[in-house]
Amino acid sequence: MPRALVIGGSGQIGRFLVPQLLASGHDVLAVSRIPRSSRHAGLHWLQGDVFAALPALPELHMIFSLGPLDGFAAWLARTRLAGKPRIVAFGSMSASSKRDSPDPGERALALSLRQAEQALADAAACADLPWTLLRPTLIYGAGLDRSLTPLARRAARWHVFPLLPAARGLRQPVHAEDLATLCRAAISRDAAVGRSFDLGGGERLAFATMLERIRQSLPGWTLPAPVPLPALRLALRLAGGSGIWRGLGPGMVARLGMDLLADDGPARQHLDWSPRPFHPRASTWVPPPLI
Repeated sequence: MPRALVIGGSGQIGRFLVPQLLASGHDVLAVSRIPRSSRHAGLHWLQGDVFAALPALPELHMIFSLGPLDGFAAWLARTRLAGKPRIVAFGSMSASSKRDSPDPGERALALSLRQAEQALADAAACADLPWTLLRPTLIYGAGLDRSLTPLARRAARWHVFPLLPAARGLRQPVHAEDLATLCRAAISRDAAVGRSFDLGGGERLAFATMLERIRQSLPGWTLPAPVPLPALRLALRLAGGSGIWRGLGPGMVARLGMDLLADDGPARQHLDWSPRPFHPRASTWVPPPLI
């Protein structure tokens, strides 16, 4: 029975990947920062943190890193593993999309992501381990993301949904379940070894259209409230560092008119990547249960 280590098993991709692996007959060791238990015979929860330490591990056939890439790369560099497991790890398209952001914090994030990618490649090379890096765009679908889900929940609670009609930059939101399915394809393809793949969802749509579809997915009634971009910029300046506009900043506003798209042709060619279009439902904003 193949044994898989899933780091970040309780996160948005892990909520879909762990059940898929179990259904395929894998023995799954899933890592979480807090203690968890399962009645599924093939699933074993481990409490640990790649930034600190993980419990002793048996021989592994594959490793899926679904959490912070820098922590995983550092853990891999200092850990002696039994066997030669194949690795699929997640980075982020922010490594490139925020590289030239007007926000210094976002530029620093992009740099740290690129450094983590190199650290992964170096650590895997030292251990002679095959690796694949996946760099998705905006992830949704498990009710655990920090961008679309909070917006949907606030709108459902207050029955007001802010829209940005002038935000015409194209986006490719990608469903977490599609990424979980891709993990299983990437782990078994020789063509994926030593490569990075940019990943977008199955549809390119304007930011404004994406917001309207989120509004339409919500249960009950919400009032659409169009917000002109100049008014949004003014509100951000007035709010300053108050935290009222958490998640918004000059970098994010500047990108509302930019296309943030993934060149996922290589993933479609080598990994049969075929993600779904963006049609969220009310259940999209609710986390799937842990097994």
